[in-house]
Amino acid sequence: MAAQTRAERRAINQRTHFEQRQAARAERGPRGLAESWIERARAVAAGREKNGDPEAWNDLARTIATWVSRYEA
Repeated sequence: MAAQTRAERRAINQRTHFEQRQAARAERGPRGLAESWIERARAVAAGREKNGDPEAWNDLARTIATWVSRYEA
């Protein structure tokens, strides 16, 4: 097995943590899963921003706004 870089190890740890949290939240049903995906979306957008891509936040905001417009009374 090849040695892992810090970035690779960090990515593995983040993925493992997310999967554990998602499994725990899944026990609460769709609401728990939605909370898990919202948390993950925010983390991804923050990571993209840190790497010079602020557009990820705009895309996330548009996606959420579209969802709200479909379900809002």
